[in-house]
Amino acid sequence: MAHALFADQDHRIYDHPALELAAQSGQHWVPLSDEDLVPLPEGTKLFVLPGRAAVGWDAAAQTFSPMSLSETAAPGESWLQGEPLAVAAFLPAGYTRLHLPAVALSPSPPSLPLWTYTALGWTDQGFVASALRVDPMDHSEAGHYDDRDLVDKIEVRLQDHPDNRLLHHLKHCAVAYHCFAAKNLFMQRWEAPLPTSPTCNAGCVGCLSHQNGQGCDASHARIDFVPSVSELAAVALPHLNSVPRGIVSFGQGCEGEPLLQADLITRVVRRLRETTDRGTIHLNTNGFDPEAVVRLAQAGLDSIRISLNSARETTYVPYYRPRQYRFSDVVSSICRARDAGLYTAINLLVFPGITDQEREVAALLKLIRRVQPDMVHMRNLSIDPEIYLRLFPAADAPGVGIRRLIHLLRREFPELELGYFNRPKELFGQRLIEEIPL
Repeated sequence: MAHALFADQDHRIYDHPALELAAQSGQHWVPLSDEDLVPLPEGTKLFVLPGRAAVGWDAAAQTFSPMSLSETAAPGESWLQGEPLAVAAFLPAGYTRLHLPAVALSPSPPSLPLWTYTALGWTDQGFVASALRVDPMDHSEAGHYDDRDLVDKIEVRLQDHPDNRLLHHLKHCAVAYHCFAAKNLFMQRWEAPLPTSPTCNAGCVGCLSHQNGQGCDASHARIDFVPSVSELAAVALPHLNSVPRGIVSFGQGCEGEPLLQADLITRVVRRLRETTDRGTIHLNTNGFDPEAVVRLAQAGLDSIRISLNSARETTYVPYYRPRQYRFSDVVSSICRARDAGLYTAINLLVFPGITDQEREVAALLKLIRRVQPDMVHMRNLSIDPEIYLRLFPAADAPGVGIRRLIHLLRREFPELELGYFNRPKELFGQRLIEEIPL
């Protein structure tokens, strides 16, 4: 049994003496089973959720119970000031969230920052969270990121290219924002970023780099210039030539939509491939321009990941708020990418209670049958749950379960790769997890 948790006003976390861990699917509280829980991985962040009372499961009464001061502090005790607050976990990349934390909202709760809030509990063995590891690659594990090794490597790289604006931008990402991708560039390993676009043609409600009065702040600043071909090549070529299974990728969290700079990226990809055939050149995109995708494939792009929060236009549009493109363009880009020979992935932004609605699941299965991607990324959507849920008031029932969705994907598409991280071309067509525990 996992115990429910709560926090006091000083953000100290306690386990409840009687209530079990409850969770949330969409707007609905749900009980949890042991199979929904994993031990908290190293590098997990814990959050206290202001304006949200903790909710537990009363197994004896078979009911959900929002916590109150009288339940958590005995008469005469003064250690708990104010009502018990809900808590949540933010897990490292590679883990897909199965459930939201169960909360009871105050009348005017403050908006939460752009993180992934996961149900969190306590057992005799320690903290547990409602999640499933969907990718064995360990590139985001905390043990790989010791900044004492990073600073010297950054300075050495900048000495070689002191006027490269992109390198200075990525230095700021690595040091100020602790971006793992930017750190990997300077550590000369895995996947390195090539941000190019300061603008976007979507107004994603959960955009990490640009917010416009939507109730929360952006997590970081967006790149404010367009790098030159030479600046991009100077960053990318050493990585491609020297890093085993190295990836360079356009379309990172610190930029807008890279296909708005498709002509520039095409020139860069062509120059890179005229110089080396090593490494993987990758693009993360909203996929608004199918013709640009084909041109990039012809120039030498190796792989593409196209983002969706849904296979249904009625769910896609309220979140992405596309400008001057349509959902059908996105679907066309997936098809054209596959036809052009690119390793093609759908970046599915997963949200418990919305992504696993029955009609959403049916539409996703239908889309995958149609477009036949190589991979689906089960990526957690980082957003205040209440902001996202307000977009979809018609989702009035709990989802079938994110675990059930993954099971259906495995059953219906045995050759489809599931995971969390972009793959180097040496691993195209391979399944890194043959058995995801379901």
